[in-house]
Amino acid sequence: MLRAENYFIDTRKKSTLPLFVVHERDYIDWLNSAPALLADWLKLSGFEPRGGKATLLPATNGLTGALVIVSLPLSPWSYAGLPQILKSGTFEVEPEVNSQQATALALGYALGCYRFERYKKQAKKKPARMVWPEGADKTLVCGLADGFTIARDLVNTPASDMGPSHLSSFAKKLAKEQGAQFKEIVGDALLKKNYPMIHAVGRAAENQPRLIDLRWGKAKHPAVTLIGKGVCFDTGGLDLKPSQYMKLMKKDMGGSALVLGLAHAIMHRKLPLRLRVLIPAVENSVAGNAMRPLDVLDSRKGITVEVGDTDAEGRLVLADAITEALNDKPDLIIDAATLTGAARVALGTGMPAVFSQYAETYDDLKAAAPMQVDPLWQLPLHEPYRGKLASKVADISNIGTDGYGGAITAALFLREFVGTQQDWLHVDTMGYNLENRPGRPSGGEALGLISLMSYLEARYV
Repeated sequence: MLRAENYFIDTRKKSTLPLFVVHERDYIDWLNSAPALLADWLKLSGFEPRGGKATLLPATNGLTGALVIVSLPLSPWSYAGLPQILKSGTFEVEPEVNSQQATALALGYALGCYRFERYKKQAKKKPARMVWPEGADKTLVCGLADGFTIARDLVNTPASDMGPSHLSSFAKKLAKEQGAQFKEIVGDALLKKNYPMIHAVGRAAENQPRLIDLRWGKAKHPAVTLIGKGVCFDTGGLDLKPSQYMKLMKKDMGGSALVLGLAHAIMHRKLPLRLRVLIPAVENSVAGNAMRPLDVLDSRKGITVEVGDTDAEGRLVLADAITEALNDKPDLIIDAATLTGAARVALGTGMPAVFSQYAETYDDLKAAAPMQVDPLWQLPLHEPYRGKLASKVADISNIGTDGYGGAITAALFLREFVGTQQDWLHVDTMGYNLENRPGRPSGGEALGLISLMSYLEARYV
């Protein structure tokens, strides 16, 4: 993994060129003050001075610098297209910007440099390097940018190289790098240790199911537990998905990728937290021992669950992990999962749904999070829909009685295991960019990472 710090240098060189950062509203004044040759070139070239647009600036003997236009100066996406323009050399921001804008610029540049080239025979040439903008929060930039890289790389890696054991190996490596404790419970040991639903979902796969458990921080600090759905590939089980819906199912561990990226950012930032990360890592496969529709499963909490659909497996593995998380009596639990298509229908692919049973928790999240940059949108835990999860033979079904409100009924299913007294955020995410945009290439994505990190900093620092 290429670290974000490699895209920057600390001090300018003799060959360093200026990067002019100009607000959209100030462009005409800037143009009028520019040398006549440069102004004429910009006019004749058809350059559009809109937010996010950038261009190299020619001189008679080469380059005189580069220009980027911004309309949202504090959004990293305003600067994420720069690596596509700045192909070589080093650049330095001119004029100096305030610390918030400097941080956004550096983060946007780092995110725009991301490439997934593990399987490419010839990697693309690395983009130009940037002099660290004065006042930029380097620790925050590197923590977030590397967290994005972690999440994106994990999701983009095909299931042949990112099964439960591979995900575990990465988490173990991350724990070692950050001085965290790591352990896992694998295969039939899940039954002995009473994680029956994690075992049931993953037992049909050759790559054994497991519960990944990472701990970091000091005992005196508030306890925060992150839980990520780690379904490394989802066939749908015996309720087999049609092939067109299976093509993106390497991303069904996007929740675990997000929480590992967030955990990295937290540990890199050294937030004063007692952090725990739980990832139930499984493949939902088809075999003679696969769970069947209408099977009744025991759970770690003791609630019996009827399997109304084997393709609603993510909530099953999350439920056992949530029950384990409650043993620590954490101040906050955040779970993240590529859980429902219903959330995508409601909000689209670029805006995760978030559920909270405490109104003030979501209000604080909304206040702290840069919603224009990294939106999360609340859906309700609408209590009347709880009846849709009724089962004739068990305590609860894992699906609703109809296809409506699926994101809400999934969240209500999880709440049965969380209880009503635990502060909890549930994030239902796509975990993937379908479009190719500057800084947000098509492929795996850590939607919500910036907002969740902002919220945790506001709450605990």
